[in-house]
Amino acid sequence: MPITGVYFIPAHPNATTALGNVTERLCSAFPDEELLPLGRWTLEQKLMRDTPGLLPASSNPNQRPSKPRYMQFLSLSHYNNHDFIYTSEPAEKPFHPPNAASPTPSATPAVGASPTPVPGGAGTTATGNSNDTTISPMVMTTVPHSSYTTLFQHFTYACQPFWCHRLTVGVQNGVFYDVGDFGVRLGDVRQTYPTNRVRGTVVEIEWRGSSVIDSLSRGDTPGSGNSNADADSGVDVSFPLSALEESDIDAELAATASLIREFWARLGIEGAREAILVPGVGSEIKERLLRIKNKGHITRGTGNSSGNDAETSLAALKTDSAGSAEDDPDPQAGADVARQYMEVLRFNR
Repeated sequence: MPITGVYFIPAHPNATTALGNVTERLCSAFPDEELLPLGRWTLEQKLMRDTPGLLPASSNPNQRPSKPRYMQFLSLSHYNNHDFIYTSEPAEKPFHPPNAASPTPSATPAVGASPTPVPGGAGTTATGNSNDTTISPMVMTTVPHSSYTTLFQHFTYACQPFWCHRLTVGVQNGVFYDVGDFGVRLGDVRQTYPTNRVRGTVVEIEWRGSSVIDSLSRGDTPGSGNSNADADSGVDVSFPLSALEESDIDAELAATASLIREFWARLGIEGAREAILVPGVGSEIKERLLRIKNKGHITRGTGNSSGNDAETSLAALKTDSAGSAEDDPDPQAGADVARQYMEVLRFNR
């Protein structure tokens, strides 16, 4: 699960996109690097939004308007074993058991009081979308590629009273470049539903240097020489897996985000929407590490851990990744970059 950042450069419907400009800036900003195309890539995103309620809007000025709820279906060609669904969590509603006594006046919340945030949500704001208002917390899941179209059709037809298909956008014939320690995916974003139009250019910047997170995802032992370790990368992956904590993951995400932002700043392109440290990034790798530790594969604080701790933990990691789907070696791969794409491509209509 490489660490990435996504930038979206909007374009007017009848204007030229920034794709050619970004390619030229890459060549001029990195003259010592040979800009090598490694292949093509594609993207498709379908956006659904909850339908308005049948009841008329409240005339109470103290009542806040309901937050919009979204469901996004995303398919990425560089993660072809599964696709991604990112949806708003349902609003938390108070539960009153049958025959329960009425609450006392002192326990009744004040009118207009803010509801308690839903725990475990991915976030409450849409990063990088200037036309988005506050939205409900989001939750990510992956589905087998063979189920992607069937699930979307189910929500389109069977759930039509609750969800409305708002738009479909995609990237066709995008290009993936190798630029030193970074991989850069470029492509024009075109809307195909409900009307055909150009939306802009998307740029995914992937850190390809040494990374503890990527090593865990690929099953390499940090510091063993099996990963793409680079001594000059500025990211320390020499400590053993048994010493890894969630704070180390957060620190590496922040450090790599700075490297990605420095890379983007060298291009000198203005007016782009950024999605790097969006809500929920890193949650899958943290959950995986926690499951491994809860299973007792990592011994901490005993002072007598053997040199095989990292190998044992990584074997458990591979088993945990492959256990949920025989044909999918890592069902959670790409969840972070999927969140980033969905944040910048959540266009309101």
